[in-house]
Amino acid sequence: MSLRLSSSLVALSFSLPLTASAAPAAEGSASVGTDGVATTSEVAPPDTGKRKPKNKRKDVPWIKRWAPERNMAELGIYGGILVPSRSLELFQADLDLPNQGFKQFKRIAPDVGARIGYYPIRFFGLELEGGAMPTRTTADQAATLWAVRGHLVAQLGLSSITPFLLIGPTALGVSSARLAVGKEVDAGIHFGGGFKVFLSRHAMIRLDVRDTVTAKRGVKDGVTSNLEVLLGLSLTLGRKDKPKPPPKDTDGDGFYDNVDKCVTEPGVAPDGCPIRDKDGDGFLDNVDKCIDEPGVAPDGCPIRDKDGDGFLDDVDQCIDEPGVAPDGCPIRDTDGDGILDDVDQCKEEPETKNGYEDGDGCPDEVPKEVEKFTGVIEGIFFDVDKDTIRAKSKPKLDEAVGVLKKFESVRVEISGHTDSSGKREHNVDLSQRRAEAVKKYLVDAGIDAGRITTRGAGPDEPRADNKTKAGKAQNRRIEFKLVTQ
Repeated sequence: MSLRLSSSLVALSFSLPLTASAAPAAEGSASVGTDGVATTSEVAPPDTGKRKPKNKRKDVPWIKRWAPERNMAELGIYGGILVPSRSLELFQADLDLPNQGFKQFKRIAPDVGARIGYYPIRFFGLELEGGAMPTRTTADQAATLWAVRGHLVAQLGLSSITPFLLIGPTALGVSSARLAVGKEVDAGIHFGGGFKVFLSRHAMIRLDVRDTVTAKRGVKDGVTSNLEVLLGLSLTLGRKDKPKPPPKDTDGDGFYDNVDKCVTEPGVAPDGCPIRDKDGDGFLDNVDKCIDEPGVAPDGCPIRDKDGDGFLDDVDQCIDEPGVAPDGCPIRDTDGDGILDDVDQCKEEPETKNGYEDGDGCPDEVPKEVEKFTGVIEGIFFDVDKDTIRAKSKPKLDEAVGVLKKFESVRVEISGHTDSSGKREHNVDLSQRRAEAVKKYLVDAGIDAGRITTRGAGPDEPRADNKTKAGKAQNRRIEFKLVTQ
């Protein structure tokens, strides 16, 4: 039985662009050499306005003039004849009808149809066509054969007369009354050749001779040959437009007027205008980086103070950082100890923050004499529940005065402490007053008051157990603490 369309035919569809872009007209280009002179790679010819541009296509012999081009499309109709095979198996078996069976078709049938094609290159293309072949069976019953085909076309494509070959799949069907052959479709393949004659920009005639191969009646895997001879007329689309007249270059500088922004003044890239000095500083705009501001060498810009530190950028060694004399750079802290290099006596060594000479920027150790007056200071006594210093405290306090006078960079915090007896608020106040009393003694002895701070801790920082008499005695104390800078 025949091969069915639903199982063997792969339908082809083609998306065909019907127009093609015209070739772009040439444009002038120019550049500026290192000496500031315009150099042209493509100069527009002078246009006197007295002669019309030639149509170059007319100068080509006809045999070459209308040769196929890339990206062309064809829309056409055709007519011809079909010579169906005597063994063409196109009928629909219907057991309900008496005496119904295979019938042959007349030997010659008219063949008409339409086609559409697209040729991405001049030598190769794709086409889709459909046709109808009205005929009759040998029993004189009307039937219409029809075909839908897609094929690949290879053509010589070098002249106005172009031979070609084609091959592709076919869906060949019949439509008729049930008493004739009914309705059926067979899948097949067709191949053939012919030639095209391109008559003009948009017109072409074409001759096709092809064979359509389909299933053969009564023979397993047999095939039939069905000859077609077709003559067609096609509309061709997508040819390039005729060459446009060259654009003008009024000032002859190599820039066509359609891109030249100064059509009457010879100029250079990028806009065809002469190089100007907009700000009048003697630097032409093509090298002047500040074309709206008069400036100086090397770039035509005024000398600026980018960081606003009073040092102009031509002498400022740190143009993005506000700085000071002599170079406009900020004073650095090389060793990161918080002491700027202009006062740091040891720029490469960080200061030891220990309360002793912390301002010189050098690492050091606290002298033993100073270290003796850090922490709890034994030997300072007060009257009970008062801030009055007892006379027996004088030797210790005088010793502290001596150390502070010897080491003038030392600053101290004096803190007073009490035991837990009584109310906390009273003890905090008492401890503060006792610390102030010690400070007053030192200041009266000649120590700068700015070097001393005081603090009343009350009972909040015990160093011994307040549950015992001895512990309470230890908690009633004065402490010195070196203050770091």
